[in-house]
Amino acid sequence: MDLKVDLQGKVAVVTGGAGVLCSSMAKALAENGARVAVLDLSGEGAAKVADEINASGGTAVGLKVDVLNKASLEEAKDTIVAQFGTVDILINGAGGNSPRATTGPDQSFFDLTPEGIQQVFNLNFMGTVLPTQVFGKIMVERNKGVIINISSMAAYTPLTRTIAYSAAKAAISNFTQWMAVHFNQEYSKEIRVNAIAPGFLLTEQNRYLLTDAATGLPTERGKNILNSTPMGRYGAPEELLGAVLFLCSDAASFVNGAVIPVDGAFSAFSGV
Repeated sequence: MDLKVDLQGKVAVVTGGAGVLCSSMAKALAENGARVAVLDLSGEGAAKVADEINASGGTAVGLKVDVLNKASLEEAKDTIVAQFGTVDILINGAGGNSPRATTGPDQSFFDLTPEGIQQVFNLNFMGTVLPTQVFGKIMVERNKGVIINISSMAAYTPLTRTIAYSAAKAAISNFTQWMAVHFNQEYSKEIRVNAIAPGFLLTEQNRYLLTDAATGLPTERGKNILNSTPMGRYGAPEELLGAVLFLCSDAASFVNGAVIPVDGAFSAFSGV
């Protein structure tokens, strides 16, 4: 997939950068000229992605960061600024679901623990808010910048079983709109905050819900998703990149406060 925008001279920070989706984003940003800081709770994973970018001719650094720990984020910011000088782009990619916050045959709604629910909600929502506080402040000081959050189809209509994940993604969509307005009204007209809302992509985090471990065939939930996606398939990570690169580029200079579905028409389908 040949996707080209001009990001020469830009510095991008990608949280959750060792994951399937965000590692693809980090690599695409580097391929288009950005210097990339890959942040992840797995320092080894972040370093691996950064090494792959560097080996391909790009420029990247991988850092172990806890997006729920502001001191950890501040330490990463200092390292990034020392090495790259600034931050122009922030992709808040850290997030995900957990069996601890998912209902099912062996765990009813009444069995869910406050800790399990809070863990998933915090990872997705506060894991977006805190990096925006830390790296957004650099953008305010420089009077320009681009922030991209990761919403979900669950923000449009809550998905069954995923109580905390659905609630957090709805909060991220709301936060995206709020932050776009807040930054423009309070700090700078040249900072844009948008989100993408991926449809269903098969990743390690959701594989246990969508495919049968023994047969590899779709579960009933997987069949329902495919039947509700007019394009009739799961998306691939690289199919998010066009929207991400567009939002990072000057081509999106008047796109602000938007949540863009990349979902094979899932959100447009009423079922009839």
